[in-house]
Amino acid sequence: MELKVSKEINIRFSEVDSMNVVWHGSYALYFEDAREAFGEKYGLTYLGYIEKGYYAPLVELKFQYKHPLKYGSKPRIDIVYRPTQAAKVVFDYEIHDTADDSLVATGTSIQVFMDLNYELVWESPEFYKEWQERWDVFNK
Repeated sequence: MELKVSKEINIRFSEVDSMNVVWHGSYALYFEDAREAFGEKYGLTYLGYIEKGYYAPLVELKFQYKHPLKYGSKPRIDIVYRPTQAAKVVFDYEIHDTADDSLVATGTSIQVFMDLNYELVWESPEFYKEWQERWDVFNK
């Protein structure tokens, strides 16, 4: 079993360009919405990081566009946690058009841990190791 969340989104007028196609920069926001939904479901939130004494900034964000989204579409974004022993949080994404379930885009994000003094943390924080154990991520 994988740790996964699906979230439907509405394409707003402010997210499209003059061709009525979703502007590429909007995809970063959709991925962010998915990370927040994942965090709410599985207890891995940005505020939780800070409460434990860490930040988790993005250091890599990749998109691959397969098919355009247009104003009025109602796509679904799927986010899947990718387990790693490294001190980072990795997610994979798929966006599907709910009208026909066609694949619209895929992506990956990588976040690392920094302490509250903005120093990179090289080993996974204890709370993150405990979270991984709680969800048994290495046996899924």
